[in-house]
Amino acid sequence: MESKTARLTVLIDPEKKRAFEQLCLAQDLTPSQVVRQLIRDYLARHGVSYGGGEQAGGA
Repeated sequence: MESKTARLTVLIDPEKKRAFEQLCLAQDLTPSQVVRQLIRDYLARHGVSYGGGEQAGGA
């Protein structure tokens, strides 16, 4: 996990939020874990390095 954190605020309609949270719970993941993985995957897919050259991987 990253050593420092920053807050990202995302606006989403309540029904999607509820469905997302329920799916995360069913998969024993927090919404934050899933969003962080989505961001890592998106950066990797577009060849963007970050944090000392880390690339997507791990959870």
